[in-house]
Amino acid sequence: MEIIATTKITNRDGIKAIKNGQKLNKFADIPTPKKPSWLKVKAEFNPNFHKVKEQVKSKQLYTVCEEAHCPNINECWSAGTATFMLMGSVCTRACKFCSVDTGNPNGWLDKEEPINTAKAVEIMKLKYVVLTSVNRDDLPDGGAQHFADTVKLIKELNPNTAVEALTPDFKGLFSSIDTLVNCGLEVFAQNIETVKRLTHQVRDIRAGYQQTLDVLAESKRINPKVLTKTSIILGLGETDIEIENTMDDLIKNKVDILTIGQYLRPTRNHHPIERWVTPEEFENYREIGLRKGFLEVVSGPMVRSSYRAERALQKNNAGL
Repeated sequence: MEIIATTKITNRDGIKAIKNGQKLNKFADIPTPKKPSWLKVKAEFNPNFHKVKEQVKSKQLYTVCEEAHCPNINECWSAGTATFMLMGSVCTRACKFCSVDTGNPNGWLDKEEPINTAKAVEIMKLKYVVLTSVNRDDLPDGGAQHFADTVKLIKELNPNTAVEALTPDFKGLFSSIDTLVNCGLEVFAQNIETVKRLTHQVRDIRAGYQQTLDVLAESKRINPKVLTKTSIILGLGETDIEIENTMDDLIKNKVDILTIGQYLRPTRNHHPIERWVTPEEFENYREIGLRKGFLEVVSGPMVRSSYRAERALQKNNAGL
């Protein structure tokens, strides 16, 4: 992995940003260890992959699959699924694990995005769709209404489609959480990402461990029928005790579903990898989480928040 200099770009929407979200920094001097065999994925494509790609392109949509360099893009797109990323490709935050471009959209929104997303879901005949978004601290409500409008239009055109919303924290605004949780979705997700001790080291300073817990708790309080979900990425320097403590905090805040995956460093400017977690360790974390009371724990090296999301309630580790 080569060292990447700070790169400034202007995206297709005319918004200036830092490419991959991070400027050249001290992390660049720290090499990335060689990937173990269990993390090497063979790229396989089928006609569905190209159909999904065409829908994304023709509707001018963004996907977290592309913007976050997800390692599962070949599997998911070939299966005819994608995670749509709303409100553009530029995030107002700069978490040290994430490769999404960072900048200030200054209030820009694509007004056609909600209906275009709903039409794409209809054409792709999706029975389960995951929506996520960049953080939009430049918007008064963090983009909650735009998110909710998209969910409502998806439901209007696709009444039998289940919707999972993987959201930003909306700066902790309960009014924004209320807007989204009561718009008709089935699953509300907000990622805690890491253990408490590493939060400010890994996440943007405007994010917070307690803030994420509060967002998840409030969403369940507002609408107990909506499932709540979060994700932890491992390999950033956390300990087993800290992982269990995080699980306990999530259970106390009535989180239903937990996903656990391996951190994969996007560039040399991002947080270094402290360890490769083995498949056996991931299975052990799953068993611990289930004993603690989660409805399901999807845990594995390649697991991401939205990976095989539609299978979570099959309670079989998403078929892994």
